[in-house]
Amino acid sequence: MIKIPKKIIEEIAGHARDEAPLEACGYLAGKENEVLELYRMRNIDQSSEHFSFAPKEQFGVVKKVRVMGLELIAVYHSHPATSARLSSEDIRLALDPKTIYVIHSLLNNETKAFKVIEGKIINETIL
Repeated sequence: MIKIPKKIIEEIAGHARDEAPLEACGYLAGKENEVLELYRMRNIDQSSEHFSFAPKEQFGVVKKVRVMGLELIAVYHSHPATSARLSSEDIRLALDPKTIYVIHSLLNNETKAFKVIEGKIINETIL
């Protein structure tokens, strides 16, 4: 489903710790479902239960990724106090069937990747 180097998984975990108790969030970019770059984003919701990207920051990352010849593969975020699972809100907002959704839990230091199509989880992978 997705290949994420250990170094990038550690960066996701570090971002989660840095932002706690808020949710950390960002993009993972690469080629052919192999992640090569992590882009930390600011959670403008400033919430421990959900996140939103700043549109200007999001557009800047999308442009940068395209210039580098990469593609956006995944959106990641953290769950500061719950397990690495998709919440009902996460599933409702998972609108792009090409995107993989990665969640890191600070509760148990676990990272999982999910594929969602038409509101249903079709794949879950422990990373």
